[in-house]
Amino acid sequence: MNYGNSSYYPMNNQTGFNQATMMTGAPQPQTGFPTTMPSGPAYSTPVVPMGTGQQLLTGVVEESFIENILRFNKGKVGTFYFTYRGNTSWNAMVYQGRVETAGRDHIIISDPASGKRYLLLMANLDWVEFDDQINYPHTEITPAMQAALDTTD
Repeated sequence: MNYGNSSYYPMNNQTGFNQATMMTGAPQPQTGFPTTMPSGPAYSTPVVPMGTGQQLLTGVVEESFIENILRFNKGKVGTFYFTYRGNTSWNAMVYQGRVETAGRDHIIISDPASGKRYLLLMANLDWVEFDDQINYPHTEITPAMQAALDTTD
């Protein structure tokens, strides 16, 4: 890859483009290396942190991230399946316990029989089974919004 070539920067596809000239207004010597590097990703749409909810016409609605679903099922006893990559001794574990709370990257469950509590990482969670119905955070939208969603071009 030739770093001095303007095609190195995908957004700089104009012929004869010189990023240093655009930045300072004066030509810069070509050394074969980029004179400036992008400072970070440029997002065309707003970035919303996970679990913050989404503003709809009806107000703020919790989104269906795993931690929110687990919070809606707080107090329920479930079976939690985990896989730990790169571990030959206990690469898969099954926990049974009551959902105490859940965060963005963790879940806390307690064993009803012993009272022991577990802090478990969501990154290792494969799936959860509950014996009864799963509570799910439903989003409510107006009939006009539903009609717009149902309409096809």
